[in-house]
This record gives sequence, C-alpha cells and structure tokens, in this order.
Amino acid sequence: MSQGKRYREAMARIEKGRLYDTSEGLALAKELSQTKFDETVEVALRLGVDPRHSDQVVRGAVVLPNGTGKTARVAVFARGEKIREAEEAGADFVGGEDLAERVQNGWTGFDMAVATPDMMALVGRLGKILGPRGLMPNPKTGTVTFDLRNAIAEIKAGKIEFRTEKAGIVHAPLGKVSFSVEALSENLSVLLDAVQKAKPAGAKGTYIKGVTISTTMGPGIALNPLAIQRVEAAS
Repeated sequence: MSQGKRYREAMARIEKGRLYDTSEGLALAKELSQTKFDETVEVALRLGVDPRHSDQVVRGAVVLPNGTGKTARVAVFARGEKIREAEEAGADFVGGEDLAERVQNGWTGFDMAVATPDMMALVGRLGKILGPRGLMPNPKTGTVTFDLRNAIAEIKAGKIEFRTEKAGIVHAPLGKVSFSVEALSENLSVLLDAVQKAKPAGAKGTYIKGVTISTTMGPGIALNPLAIQRVEAAS
C-alpha cells in the first residue's frame, strides 16, 4: 500500500470540521498509525499572539511526566570541575573550546544543549548554528545553569522546550504511539499548563485558538480547545 493511499484512508476516517475530545482524538491518532516504527505523537497549538513582536513570543520548557519515548542526547559546555560533574550526571558530550569547535565545523549530533553561565561568551558565537535548530542554551528554559546535575536529569526525564514559530504556532512532541491514551493525555495537559503560564501580558482575546494532534506520518486531528481548557481550569 502506498503511503499516499494509507494517508488518504486515514484522512477519510476523520470527521471534517469536528473538534474531538482529547481522549477520543488521541485514541483515533493511535488507531490510524499503520507504520512499522513507533511514530511520535505531536501537537500543534495555534496561539492568539503575534510573535513578530518580541513581547509576544511564547517560550518555555516543561518536563513531560511520562517522557517523550526518546532519551535525549545532551551536550554540555563547561570547564574545570563542571566537566566531571556533567559526565557523572550522564551528559553524552561534554567540553569547552573543543566542543564549540566541533559545532562550529557543522556538527550538531545532540538533542539539547546546556551551558554553565561562564561559557556563554563562547557558546554565543555558535548562535547561527544552534539558534535555527532550537539548540541554543537559554536561562529561561533552565539550560544556562551551574546546576548541571539537575538540568541533565530533567532533560533525560523528558524535558522539552517550546517556542512560537512565525505564524504563532507551537509544535511539541507528546510521546509515542505505543504510549497509552492516558499517558499522552497527561503529557498534553502538563504542556498546555506550561504554555498557559507562559502567556504574554500583551496577548489579547482567545489565547489557545486551536489544538491539532498528529503522528509523524499521519493527518492532523483537531481537538476541542475549549473542552481542554475547561479540564485545565477544573484540575
């Protein structure tokens, strides 16, 4: 069966114009996944912000309670005693000038980067490489810190970063198709709570305008943002 035919068949099972309840939508996404690999379940949140204004950029980080289904590879920029601390904490790549040089030469074989504050002058020079890939350490997301043990532990436990793209949309992983509906729903709830807390003061009107979930190869399924926010308010 061609991927195109499989996709069309999946699309046909999604009711046009319907906003699904969270558990129903997640169950359908799992059901429609027909690939041989364990697809990632992703969410796209359409926010009522204009990220062209710097004070309306929504960004943050959150530890998903059930993880992402993938163990993140962590690179740590540090020097002196902090190198050993990072290695003992389970960092995959640790270094200073040597690690920066590797990145400068085009290597980005890691999922998240952490830096001690004293390394940021060096790491800042890598902005053109790390920035577009969402890998730049940032104090707002807890990835610029001297507490390397905690930072690495959180990332390994399922910490993800989120940030609005140009159209005001936040994309984030929720886990894998093999996760239970309950585990995916719990991850979504925690992510939504973090995005809600990161709401800019300048955002007017409806903040979470749309919630769409999909698997890596599957079509989007629209969830009811009002129902989700009612659940959030009651919890």
